[in-house]
Formats: sequence, C-alpha cells, structure tokens
Amino acid sequence: MNDLMAVLISKYNYWVYIILMMVGFYAIITKKNLVKKIIGLNIVQTAIILFYISIGAKKGATLPIIVHGHDAGMHSVHASDYINPLPHVLMLTAIVVMISTTGVGLAIVLRIYHAYGTVEEDELPAKEGG
Repeated sequence: MNDLMAVLISKYNYWVYIILMMVGFYAIITKKNLVKKIIGLNIVQTAIILFYISIGAKKGATLPIIVHGHDAGMHSVHASDYINPLPHVLMLTAIVVMISTTGVGLAIVLRIYHAYGTVEEDELPAKEGG
C-alpha cells in the first residue's frame, strides 16, 4: 500500500494534467456559451502540451549538443545522457496551432453573434429544412 501511495505522490504532475483535462472537458460538454466552450478546448490543449513537455524531461540528462574539440574522439556518445528535444519542438508547433484554432473559433463566434445576437448554444435557431 505504501509503495502505491509513493508512486501516486511521485507522479503528482500527471494528476495535475488529468485534472486540467477534466476541467476542460467539463467546460466543453456542459457550458452553453460558445466562448466558454472555446476556453474549455484551450484548457484541454494546454493540459496535453504540458503532459508532452513533462515526458520529454529526464533527471540528470543534458542538452543534446555534442562539443567538437581537440578531445572529441575520446568520449563515446550515449543517447541516455541526453534529453530528447522532439516533444518540445512538437509542442511549439502545437502552441501555434492552438492559437490559430482559437482565433478562428473566436472569429466564428463573433460572426454567430452578429448574425443571431447571442452566443448561447440553446438560444440559436434550429436548422431549418430537415
């Protein structure tokens, strides 16, 4: 039992990501305001980005930069000594996509507001003609 608690406590950052994701899902599913739904989507995306950044980190590892110099041939390179930069680079791209989708979503909500005078999902007119 103590081993299980130690593992759960040592992985507290994952619990934070899970809670953030559930808060975002709650906002997407239960809120009727379209802007609040977009904010919920942003919270989910942020939780995923934080998760991927955290799995890219290693204790005791260093940046993947190999120094060339007069003793460069003396040391062997071990991949386990270096941090994998790929998750961090991919999450930079994900941040750009998140900002873009947020902008497009808010622009669509603005058009809906100008057309119907509301951003509440249940107050929008139903689709006509089948």
